[in-house]
Amino acid sequence: MQPRPRYPSDLSDARWQLIRPTLQAWRDARNGIRKPTHDLRALMDAILYVDRTGIPWRYLPHDFPPWQSVYGYFAQWETDGIFDHLTGLLRTLLRQAEGRNEQPSACLIDSQSIKTSTNVPLAGQGIDPAKKIIGRKRHIATDTLGLLLAVLVTAASVHDSTGGTHLLNHLAIHNPTVSKAWADNGYKNKAIEHAATRGIDLEIVQRDPATKGFTVQPRRWVVERTLGWLMQHRRLTRDYEALTNRSEAMIHIAAINLMTRRLTAENTPTWRDT
Repeated sequence: MQPRPRYPSDLSDARWQLIRPTLQAWRDARNGIRKPTHDLRALMDAILYVDRTGIPWRYLPHDFPPWQSVYGYFAQWETDGIFDHLTGLLRTLLRQAEGRNEQPSACLIDSQSIKTSTNVPLAGQGIDPAKKIIGRKRHIATDTLGLLLAVLVTAASVHDSTGGTHLLNHLAIHNPTVSKAWADNGYKNKAIEHAATRGIDLEIVQRDPATKGFTVQPRRWVVERTLGWLMQHRRLTRDYEALTNRSEAMIHIAAINLMTRRLTAENTPTWRDT
């Protein structure tokens, strides 16, 4: 049997070696349940294909494992925290490669309102009056290299300060070395006070009122660049996931894709590259 043709979203051998130990350890821990029938690399390639191209699960090409199996593994890996674990592992490796401490001491917080598809329950949506968007909001925290630390998906009506307090709680528990954070004006008052109770100095980066048009904001540009990186994955240009935890998993997968490419010095193909 000839191997299937490779897609641009597929893992290279070097990138697969970064991910394989975690997935293999997960499978070994569940080995007593039933005999595995699908190759782990093919499953991960299929998940990356969906995230990168934005297609529905049912539209997966037939040279991947059956879509039902791929989605089943995706759902189980999300439930078992595999994507969160990989994000943390790859972030540590990348920080080491950049000559930084393994654990960050500072972070940046921002949010992004996004429209939803018709399969997202109305109860999980809201209206962002500032952006005039009906849908959901992604709250993310990154380190100073732009690497994902935490993500929370809510209704778009949830205020930035509310989402920010949840991110700060997550950081205080999972990244206790973080003592400094930067954010925009949406995180005033409540978020600043809550950050102080968590031992984090939250600084608001003010835009110069005399400035006209677009200008790069100090510090904030890092997290805004990360949001731009994530949007290279078409599955994230709109929220298609019925469950918010699956939306968060898709963001983690995009971060995993970006970090493995960065670690192996591989470019992310875009239409500009053609």
